[in-house]
Amino acid sequence: MRTVVPVVERIVETPSTVTLRFDEASRARPGQFVMVWVPGDDELPMSLSYVGARKGVTVKAMGATSRGILEISVGAPIGIRGPYGTAFDVGARRILLVGGGSGTAVLAPAAEAAMARGSRVTAALGATTATEMLFEGRLRTAGATVELATDDGTAGERGYVTGVVERLLRSDRYDVVWTCGPEVMMQKVAAAADLAGVPVVFSVERHMKCAVGMCDACTLGPYHVCVDGPVFPADRIAALPEFAHRKRDPSGRLVPT
Repeated sequence: MRTVVPVVERIVETPSTVTLRFDEASRARPGQFVMVWVPGDDELPMSLSYVGARKGVTVKAMGATSRGILEISVGAPIGIRGPYGTAFDVGARRILLVGGGSGTAVLAPAAEAAMARGSRVTAALGATTATEMLFEGRLRTAGATVELATDDGTAGERGYVTGVVERLLRSDRYDVVWTCGPEVMMQKVAAAADLAGVPVVFSVERHMKCAVGMCDACTLGPYHVCVDGPVFPADRIAALPEFAHRKRDPSGRLVPT
């Protein structure tokens, strides 16, 4: 059932990314998503970047609808359906969080929930450039140790965040790795963690329409991401032929990622 609520806060996070906050009473867990509807436009799946009574979604400009959502002002109505999907287990004690670009949005509330329970979180964050780094300050404020990588070297190490991950896995011990971002990145994170003997949990992004496992738009191998995920143990999906290679477009056709 959809609830229409006003936007109560609009926060510009990076030049391409905005967070919209709204008050909505349903109980949500870190890792879950909602379907966001803009009156007169489409409905899009969005991970919750805040999961309390004042929830939030963090939107990066990708297509026409998401670019329209970036322009929504405080007071404008949006429709919220959900939350849906699986969530992170925040009980692990030593967590390595790996966020690629806007993938950090879904990881931040999970990290905060884990640290509130006394867990130690190290966050490796990657972005194209320093101005596109998402939630670095938020994670530091919550108590995480944060390491950065940028493609152009303007923040942290120059290069991909996977290089930082490999170094951290060699130098410290972790109970689990959580990661969200480009699937090629997540696949490399899983390979590095496997060498270190550390289990990995993915948050997977796929095109979702119904959110209840009926339309097949989000199928990934034998799974419906909207109900079986989006949070998955990596060993269930990292080796699937589609993962990191193909996805379904809005019409349901398999296309290269």
